[in-house]
Amino acid sequence: MSNARDQQLASTFVTLADTLVADFDVLDFLGLLTERTVELLEVDAAGVILSDQRGGWRPAAGSSERAELVEVFAAQTAQGPCLDCVRTGAPVASADLIADTERWPQFAPAAVAAGFQAACAVPMRLRDDVIGALTLLNVHATAIGETSITVGQALADVATIGILQQRAVHQDQIVSEQLQAALHHRTVIEQAKGVLAESGDLDMHQAYLALRAYARAHRRRLSDVACDVAAATLDPGVLLNDPATTPRP
Repeated sequence: MSNARDQQLASTFVTLADTLVADFDVLDFLGLLTERTVELLEVDAAGVILSDQRGGWRPAAGSSERAELVEVFAAQTAQGPCLDCVRTGAPVASADLIADTERWPQFAPAAVAAGFQAACAVPMRLRDDVIGALTLLNVHATAIGETSITVGQALADVATIGILQQRAVHQDQIVSEQLQAALHHRTVIEQAKGVLAESGDLDMHQAYLALRAYARAHRRRLSDVACDVAAATLDPGVLLNDPATTPRP
């Protein structure tokens, strides 16, 4: 890596570490993770899938709406690199999803239809505890490089520590409850994004950025602001016209 890239990587780890406070917002943290992954690595998009602690897997974050859609396909079909990754606890890659249709007969065509032709998933794990996967995506049939996979794994490791080191995380029941809460809040955030998208004539990712900007500017949790928008206790016009949020249609 170049010196500039090394500095950017170091800065990313510092930024991620700064979020590891007692009440940090898991979904905001994972959104930041996917965005920084795309900035740092030679990939076009990134997404995260998490265990729902009941034997299933659910999308938790994405650098774009299309990346999130790929994770939805994986969860729905129980196929793809990220599902194989969480089952094995090891990175799983495909340099050409079109050629891997037989390998993942439902997932591969859906991912290609979403605009991606190559993928690699690295596990979010601490020792033998796999709680999810970080998926790296390319729009062309270009293999994810070894350096990108190595750095992606390091970022996934930081994210895993961030989740598992919340208050009282040594208790499995509390970890499960925290992950369940995060996945519930994800649904509320999607609802709030829809409200903002319709109100401000934005796409869903622009709506998410506006929601997050407002939450950060007002020192509130992303999930709490989303609840207010979804419950109509925070007028979308107030949020979208706030100086901190300047989305562009």
